[in-house]
Amino acid sequence: MAKILQAACPLNCWDSCGFHVTVENNKVIKVDGDPSHPITKGKICGRGRQLETRTNSTDRLLYPLKKINGKFEQISWEQALDEISAKLTEIKEQYGSTAVLHSHDYANNGMLKNLDQRFFNAFGGVTELYGSLCWGAGIEAQKWDFGNAFSHEPNDIFNSKNIIIWGRNVARTNMHFYEQLLEAKKRGASLYVIDPLFNATAKIADEYITIKPGMDGVLAAGIMKEMLRLGLEDRAFIQQHSYGFTDLEKLLNGISLEKICEMTEIPMETITRLARIYGDKPTSTYMGLGLQRYRNGGNTIRLIDALVAVSGNIGIAGGGANYANLQVGQSFAFEELTLADRKQTHRQFSIMKQAEEVLRATNPEIQMIIVTCGNPLTQVPDTHVVDKAFSSVQTLVVIEQYMTDTARMADYVLPTTTAFEEEDFYYSSMYHHYVNYGPKLVEAPGDAKSDLWIWTQLAERLGFGGEFAFSRDQFLEMTLRPLAKSGITLEKLKEQHTVELPVAAIPWHDRKFKTPSGKYEFTAMDKGDGGLLKLAVPDESKWVNPELAEKFPYHLLTIHPMRSNHSQNYHLLTPKPKLKVEIAKNIADDLALHNGDYVRVWNDRGEVKGQISILTNAHPNTINIDEGIWQEFGGSVNNLTSSRESDNGLGSTLYDCLVNLNKIN
Repeated sequence: MAKILQAACPLNCWDSCGFHVTVENNKVIKVDGDPSHPITKGKICGRGRQLETRTNSTDRLLYPLKKINGKFEQISWEQALDEISAKLTEIKEQYGSTAVLHSHDYANNGMLKNLDQRFFNAFGGVTELYGSLCWGAGIEAQKWDFGNAFSHEPNDIFNSKNIIIWGRNVARTNMHFYEQLLEAKKRGASLYVIDPLFNATAKIADEYITIKPGMDGVLAAGIMKEMLRLGLEDRAFIQQHSYGFTDLEKLLNGISLEKICEMTEIPMETITRLARIYGDKPTSTYMGLGLQRYRNGGNTIRLIDALVAVSGNIGIAGGGANYANLQVGQSFAFEELTLADRKQTHRQFSIMKQAEEVLRATNPEIQMIIVTCGNPLTQVPDTHVVDKAFSSVQTLVVIEQYMTDTARMADYVLPTTTAFEEEDFYYSSMYHHYVNYGPKLVEAPGDAKSDLWIWTQLAERLGFGGEFAFSRDQFLEMTLRPLAKSGITLEKLKEQHTVELPVAAIPWHDRKFKTPSGKYEFTAMDKGDGGLLKLAVPDESKWVNPELAEKFPYHLLTIHPMRSNHSQNYHLLTPKPKLKVEIAKNIADDLALHNGDYVRVWNDRGEVKGQISILTNAHPNTINIDEGIWQEFGGSVNNLTSSRESDNGLGSTLYDCLVNLNKIN
């Protein structure tokens, strides 16, 4: 008999939904939304529903695989674990433990997915990755400005008079926030969307402002300049609660509004109108992640933060510089879970430049790469270099559910469970502040094993099995320990399935910032001259590299796909996906291109080929190719992107990318 059970979405997504999962005869039949969830209220996206297919697909990896003479052969878990642990021991003894690289990303959430860090720390410490392909530059930027990256709780949107959605298509990436925008509009709020692409969120806006890619920080400077001219700034906040405002004034005085209009390709009257909107408090600002995927990305977020501060929209109901909400994740005991103090040595590579770092590593060279929760051959920029690096190491181990582009390169592929086959809890540090419990619903097919089981078995072979001699419940209780004083226990979470975390609904309402000065910092006090705001622009632009811009005249964006969480679902889609090249109308007109034409998109790093789709209202000379598409379907788009780091070193420059395009037969 079929049963409907409460569960939770594991995807690394803004919404972190509650699920109702139908199970019959040890098989997931259907995934729906949980109507009792306080935020997601029974509505889920196609990516969530796709988890049924992901769990049941006949393409799942079911047994450990070893590559022998270029072909994968099924082996036993005992053989796989014995051989991998023996290699780890040999590498540690001969080269030191940092000859192992742990390549990790966040393909899935789940508190116990962090146990890979516990394993590598107990092993003695390995080469780890720092930074983020996704949101790292913006996180670091807000830490400079506020001391941390916090956002207002979801329902505070109903206190906003004006709402600015800046570089964020919530209709695609944050569907429950999209519904709140519709409700906020019904209640009288005005909605403004700033984006190079006219997207589904822009369609419901009171005004859509099209902007040249990468020039968002310059626009924020222009709005501040106008606010100061019109006397719309919040002098009380600036004088009492901020540091470094005179540095900002000096910066703004060094550029004309006419120049800002030229650089952003936005009319002066629009900038003046935005200045008045920000002065008409409360105005909330919701920033997307694409804004900071440029060389100038950290500075961009800092300039938008500064605009919110100058206008006095910090710490008030209906305001906020809403980018991330790290106070959610900071509620848990990560240090205890991951044994951060156990590592004896370690080395760090930038996640963006991990491939280059592998190729030039010495003392020691990288002998083994272990990949968890990621598909770097598809997702890491500059694919050709990633391919070269991951092919160069002695041993590549990939823990996966499917034969991804990265798994195909591996020497060992270890099959792991899906979310419905293991117990965990889930949360998101991007939108709401609820934690969701996900029970084990079905047994895993074949011989797929949980990550916890894999790490436990390896730890026992390597002599530190005691660090994994805990049940899943004990590990989960360990992470929840800081919340006990708020009455949040594992028992309560299992009983209620969704629990509200004790975080500030309106951050910075007390004007107590976590910066060195204790104030909002227009100039980051402890960063020297590097803490000054700058009118920075993308590296790949006519303002920095006119010769490159002449050779490659089009700006490439690589936004999140509609039907896949990054690269996870492309192989499950029907009909089979094809690489789509979305272009602004002026490009189509200039090159006499039509929908469906087959084109080559290229630059000095590589090329991809796909079919044209014309975007009628996109900013001129803008192209988009959704990220995550596999090689077999025409990808990866990261054949084109750069592995350069953002200005603060912690983010990617995936959108800082110029290309050319031509029609082919």
